[in-house]
Amino acid sequence: MQTLTPWPHRAYVLLSRMLALLPWLTSLYGARMNPRVLVLRAAGTNCDAETVYAFELAGATTERLHVNRLAERPELMERFHILVIPGGFTYGDDVSAGKILANELTTRLAEPLHRFVERGSLVLGICNGFQVVLKAGLLPGWDEPAPSFTLTDNLAGRFEDRWVWLQPSSPACVFTRGMAEPIYLPVAHGEGRFTATTSAALDRLEADGQVAFRYVDPQGGPVDYPANPNGSDRDIAGICDPTGRVLGLMPHPERHAHPTQHPQWTRLGLASEGHGLAIFRNAVRAAREVELVS
Repeated sequence: MQTLTPWPHRAYVLLSRMLALLPWLTSLYGARMNPRVLVLRAAGTNCDAETVYAFELAGATTERLHVNRLAERPELMERFHILVIPGGFTYGDDVSAGKILANELTTRLAEPLHRFVERGSLVLGICNGFQVVLKAGLLPGWDEPAPSFTLTDNLAGRFEDRWVWLQPSSPACVFTRGMAEPIYLPVAHGEGRFTATTSAALDRLEADGQVAFRYVDPQGGPVDYPANPNGSDRDIAGICDPTGRVLGLMPHPERHAHPTQHPQWTRLGLASEGHGLAIFRNAVRAAREVELVS
């Protein structure tokens, strides 16, 4: 005669099996819910680890990938929702800062990059990354026969490594949503002066709401050098494209994502978070809002 297993034992076995699957289910659920961020690197990139940390702190899943690996398999871009080109000195800033990596993007990855932007994915260029996306034509996002803007040598003729105040100033930029007060971030560059070929180009940029950040004083007022560390036209520190989903800025938000990265946190007290974290959190939120994550 067959003996039936007591129901408490059967329930225990079933529960044990479910618990064994929990780590796998949690991993799968997290990977599907968190936007996936591609941190693109090349020879000379040196801020990729900090950028990964900042995005993971904001709730994203990240992967670092060399541009050569992406060029070999451009279809990999379809796995990601946010592309980041972090700071550094790619290819030694030979020719001009960011120019060689920009040329690689336009010659080896133009079509997949175009599809990536067209489907509403986000692009963030930080410092050297801003130089790259600007010189690759992703910014300002206009259809124009020749570039209206560039990033060139600081007016002071020297490398600038200091902390600055920035005023978020674009109602269109998804990276700056809800950011009304000035934020405090570091800069570290020798070719960070944002300049235009004409005043009309700057007027259009402002009229279209594409000036994402300006150098300001702590109260949000206009400044001169050194608060504007490079002499950028109209104190412009960062711009976005007309959709607000492509952003480039010279200061480093990833270097103030955690409150202990503030240079005076031991004197002023520990804040709840670093000023730069909001930029990464907004990017993650924007990727989720348009149901890019599946």
